[in-house]
Amino acid sequence: MAHNVETMAYAGKVPWHGLGYRVPMDLTPDQMLEAASLDWTVTKVPIYYQIDDDGTELEVPNRFALIRESDGSYLDTVGPAWRPLQNKEAFKFFHDFVMQGDMDMHTAGSLQNGKIVWALAKIKESFTVAGDDEIEQYLLFVNPHKRGKAIEVRSTNVRVVCNNTMDFALESDSTRRITVAHNQAWDEDYVKEMLHLAHSVSSKYVEQAQFLASKQYLHPTLESFMDKIFPNTGASSERSRNANRALEVIHEQPGAEMAEGSWWQAFNAVTYLTDHEMGRTADTRLTSAWFGQNRTRKAKALKLATEYAEAA
Repeated sequence: MAHNVETMAYAGKVPWHGLGYRVPMDLTPDQMLEAASLDWTVTKVPIYYQIDDDGTELEVPNRFALIRESDGSYLDTVGPAWRPLQNKEAFKFFHDFVMQGDMDMHTAGSLQNGKIVWALAKIKESFTVAGDDEIEQYLLFVNPHKRGKAIEVRSTNVRVVCNNTMDFALESDSTRRITVAHNQAWDEDYVKEMLHLAHSVSSKYVEQAQFLASKQYLHPTLESFMDKIFPNTGASSERSRNANRALEVIHEQPGAEMAEGSWWQAFNAVTYLTDHEMGRTADTRLTSAWFGQNRTRKAKALKLATEYAEAA
């Protein structure tokens, strides 16, 4: 398995990043947990230090080592208020959705030697943009065993024609995800109530995508858009290599003929480039797309494309 990805399993067709190994498509959350080798627990243990040669040890106050019990590996140092959420409890979040037929378990795995665990479920509803550009919807659960990282549940979309991933705003406000800090009690019912994603698509995103598909860009404006998404950080005033490549990709990407010349096409050039070309390996692209700089970049691209479309 690749450097960042420790373990990973997927159901159905090979994911866009090409990582992991295939499992049956009808797994329950518990079965996916086991298939992805995530059926382990973490615990907090005291930290000690030695003060003299006779072996006397003292406990470090208010600091604990977070340990994976299956192999004793160290994950991080946390405080007394830090509450671990076990992987089994995290996967339980999907149980009712899967058993009721609203979702299928799709992908699960761990990154950074177990510091980040995730599960991805496919929502059994999709929508189309500009007639036949199909968008599938997923729900991503991130369970970090890492100080400073919150438990996170967020929706993410995949454009079928090219397997580009896109985050979008959840219901009720402008936040892009639901997060629960590790010093708070995990309340599964509250998170489910906030999501409202089991039975309906996000009308806000559908409207936004259709709006982008209905608005045409002018080439000078498109160049300005790409320059802002992929700025040149060096001393030169020339356009960055990634901005130039994005201007090429807009006509080369799978599905380029769908809503051609629109801000939807321009936005998807960004998602295609970040997911499929930027980064040295599929492993680094996956990590960046879900948790790193490229996730932020795509969010910026969606916001900026909407602003340009509104001004068109």
